[in-house]
Amino acid sequence: MNYWIDLFTGTTWEEFLKDGATVTGFRHRMRNTVRNIPSGDILLCYVTGVMRWIGALEVIGQSKDSRKIWEGEDFPERLEVRPIIMLKPENSVPMKMLEGLVDFYKGPEDQGKFKGFVRGSPRKFIKMKDGELIFELLRKAEKEPEISPVDPSKWARKPLYRAKTRKGHKTVETLVSIPEREDEGEQEALELGRESLTAEVSQHTDIQYQLIRLGAEMGFDVWVARNDRSKEYKGKTLQNLPNIINELPTQFDNVTNKVIELIDILWLRGNQIIAAFEIECTTSVYSGLLRMSDLLALQPNIKINIFLIAPETRRGKVRNEILRPTFRLRDRPLSEICGFISIEDLKEKIEGIKRLGLISSIKADFLNGIAEYFTEENEV
Repeated sequence: MNYWIDLFTGTTWEEFLKDGATVTGFRHRMRNTVRNIPSGDILLCYVTGVMRWIGALEVIGQSKDSRKIWEGEDFPERLEVRPIIMLKPENSVPMKMLEGLVDFYKGPEDQGKFKGFVRGSPRKFIKMKDGELIFELLRKAEKEPEISPVDPSKWARKPLYRAKTRKGHKTVETLVSIPEREDEGEQEALELGRESLTAEVSQHTDIQYQLIRLGAEMGFDVWVARNDRSKEYKGKTLQNLPNIINELPTQFDNVTNKVIELIDILWLRGNQIIAAFEIECTTSVYSGLLRMSDLLALQPNIKINIFLIAPETRRGKVRNEILRPTFRLRDRPLSEICGFISIEDLKEKIEGIKRLGLISSIKADFLNGIAEYFTEENEV
């Protein structure tokens, strides 16, 4: 008998329960793995996002069930299962309880990534004792439940969305994922010390504040990322600053809005997005570029100024990331559309404009004058 991980989101777990909790499914690429899981093996159920172990299922056998169980995706490779342990979300076992006790989470350095163990399922536990430990923790939580509330937004998130986009003369429907901002902080915390991370986060909020004030003084409406709206700077909450809007323009579809609402700062005039800004003060600049690329993929005809703001010391990293093939080989290479502006240059430009009293008379495209657009020939 072996133990396997079975990944869910809060949404797919609820759909699994609603269907009766007798059939679990996996993506088609896992076909060979699924078909080699014998009856009697145990699936340990893990909910991503909230990072909780929530149940244990005994494999009864292969399933030919093809009903529509999950809304976002089919998960066509299926197993018939029997529930052994089924916990409520608030009684589930937090992953943090396993630190130092299992092979994939030996210490803080493994937090978030867990050595890649939770990136896909089904995946067999390398060490039997790790599966046995989680099973016993689930059993204990069932017999002696303790309440530990989960974050409702992380529980309810839907990582896959149906979207329509144009490919040539055809409209193509596909499933897309929207990276959640809260996951980024967990990754960055592994690479930065606590004090350094606090300083970087403060710098990020500082630049958001500067762009909000500048955009408002130029006469634009301003959108601040959904997850950053409650942040405070200089004693003021970002969402309460002048010209902040609470609703996005309605001309975009739901999936596009899911991407847009996570972009750090938008300047708008009416329903038109004038400029979009991603601020990357932590070690990774990839997530911000992904959001910009997703926006352009979903709305290929959109015409806006896009900028990535980062410290000058990260200029080389920005260049390397934006010239990745996934961005460079687009119909419209991201490097030709998204300009890099160093935090130092941005602050200097803003101070100069204010000193000369020019804010009310300048246009958004002044940023193109200080932005750098990378090509393979640029020197780092």
